[in-house]
Formats: sequence, C-alpha cells, structure tokens
Amino acid sequence: MARTRTYLDWNATAPLSAVARAAMMTALELPGNASSVHNEGRAARSAIDRARRQVAALVGADPAHATFTSGATEAANHVLTPNFRMGKAPLVVSHLHVSAIEHPAVREGGRFGADQVSEIAVTSAGVLDLASLEEALKAHDRAEGLPMVAVMLVNNETGIVQPVVEAAKLTHAHGGLLICDVTQAVGRMPVDINLLDADFLFFSSHKIGGPKGVGALVSRGEVLMPAPLIRGGGQEKGHRSGTENFFSVVGFGAAAEAAATDVAERNEAIMALRDDLEREMRLAAPDVVIHGADVARVPNTTFFTLPGLKAETGQIAFDIEGISLSAGSACSSGKVGESYVLTAMGQDPKTGALRISLGPETTTEDIQRAAAAFGKIAARRKPADTAA
Repeated sequence: MARTRTYLDWNATAPLSAVARAAMMTALELPGNASSVHNEGRAARSAIDRARRQVAALVGADPAHATFTSGATEAANHVLTPNFRMGKAPLVVSHLHVSAIEHPAVREGGRFGADQVSEIAVTSAGVLDLASLEEALKAHDRAEGLPMVAVMLVNNETGIVQPVVEAAKLTHAHGGLLICDVTQAVGRMPVDINLLDADFLFFSSHKIGGPKGVGALVSRGEVLMPAPLIRGGGQEKGHRSGTENFFSVVGFGAAAEAAATDVAERNEAIMALRDDLEREMRLAAPDVVIHGADVARVPNTTFFTLPGLKAETGQIAFDIEGISLSAGSACSSGKVGESYVLTAMGQDPKTGALRISLGPETTTEDIQRAAAAFGKIAARRKPADTAA
C-alpha cells in the first residue's frame, strides 16, 4: 500500500526505532526489580547498567555520572536549582542566566524564583550574544552565591548551533556553572560533555528514536550535585528516587547506541536532502525566509517563513497535503502561538514560521512530496501577500 503521509517532524519526536523496540521487547521478559538482590533483580540491574553505559557514551561521559529521568523537562527542573552540594557542604547558586531562545523547560527557571532568572540576548542571526553574557556575569554579585548559565547546544526551532564552549569559558571565568540542553544535538552532531566544558547536560530519548517518557541528566563529576527533585527510595544513587522506568530505559540505551553510530555519514545524507528541499522552496517562492541559513545549523532542520502565510494556516495546509511538520516547537500542548525565538532574533513573530525536520528514515520521495506541497501552498497566496 502506498504511503499517504510524509513525516517531517523529527525534532518533535522521532519514530520508535527498530533497535529500541527490539530491546524493549526483550526487557519485557525480565520480571525483576532492579533494586532486588535475587537473580531476576540482578538481571534487571544489569540491563539498566548497560543502558547507562550506552547513554553516557553518546555524550562522552562516565556512566557513573548519568542519572535517568522522565525526560529533558524533569532533568532541567532537577538541575536548575539554587541548592547544590559540594561533597557534603551546601553550595548556593543565586542567579540563573538563560539564553532568550531556550526551550520553555529552561526558560521557566526550574526551582529558581522569578526574580532570580534573567535572559541573555541573542543576535539577529539567532546566536547567543556572548558580549551580553559577559556583561551579565560581570554584574553578578558573588557574595550572594554562584551564577548559573543555561545555553542549549542546538535550538529546537531553528536548528542553529550555539557557542557553548565560549559560553562555558566565560561562565567558569566568573566562577559559575554551565548547564547545556543537548536534546536537539545528540545524534545530529558530535556531543562530548568534556569538550563542551559543560558542568551538566541533559537530553530526551524520544528525539533519537527511543521511547517517550525517559531522559537523562549527565554531570562532569559527582562532587558537585543539585539537590534531588524527587526523593524516596534512593534509586539512581539518591539523585532521582523512584523505581526506574525499566523498559523505557533499556530502549533509550539501544537508541543512544544507534545514534552514536555512523553520525557523519548519516548526517551527510540528511543534509543533502535538506539542501535539495531548500533549493526547491526558493525556486517556488523566492521570498521565502529560511532562518539561520547563514550560520551553523544541524543538518536536519529548516525553519522558514513564507510571507503572507501565517504559521497556523500553513501547518494546516501542509497537513491537508499529507505533510507532518511543526509551527515552531512541539512543547505547548498543541498550541500554535507566536514564536519567542523569532522575537528574540528581532523578527516579526506575527506571521510565525514553520519547521521541517528530517530524520534517518527520510527519503528523496519525502522531500519531493514536501517540495510539491510547498509549491502548491505558496502559489495559493494572494498576489498582494507575495509582494516584497
């Protein structure tokens, strides 16, 4: 049977991969609780330990420094807190600085009070303004506590790569902690917590072909750790209590191992498809604006504005044509609103933008269908709407 739908919303969630599905089916046969000491419990613990190694390897970390969570949102709320411990001694973080284009899970500030959170501007190109970050850090009062800076490696709407290494250098020069959301980066570019010089990073399983509802918070070490968000039975070394989401953790591990394999070759093919699509879009509508086209992006993302076409109208039009894509990020319970990312870039957010995101299973035929749909939708705009 011919396919009637084309899925181009991989940044929202990736379809469950075959390797993750197979790993989870095998895990379904293991009845034990990983905290039990009998044979069945040890088998479950062994499966979790393997998944932890697989997930840690994806970001160049020590498996002992990876904590499983219910996803990136929980991980963000875990690590974004004023309350840390350096060994057994309490350590206070007094202010959180977040880039203006962070995911809402970070922009909400976690466990910081509203008066303890401030935004750092980005340039018109959608890249963190390092000069603004340095000014904010210079103004920070160290007597009140340490500064914390949260900068994502790849923006979820635009796909633009952020200067995390440079931000980490500035942050550490002022005695602060650097937190990095790598959710949209893993599997799409090399990620290494040590090379990034990040103190903590986090990501979700379902962006790389694993199951939904599981993620990880990864640290550089275990001496400096945030106060637990969830307390109870002491699982995950006390960092995140509660019986592990066993089957999902195992699937996450399998997906992470697959995502770490042949990254360069896979992404080269995906970039070629994206470039073909953007070429066809420009031919069909020369006035199309592709945000971030002149700066570093991950190879799978196209975030574009078609003048005269509102984002919500465009999303519905593409859906009718059988194309699944997003109007911005899929993080607001299905709501389509003005893009705060466009606002931060100094763009008019009223028209909005649409996001096409590709994955390892995207085909040339998918790109041809999307280009054809784009051409039809662009042609239906009123002549006045397409004027420069």
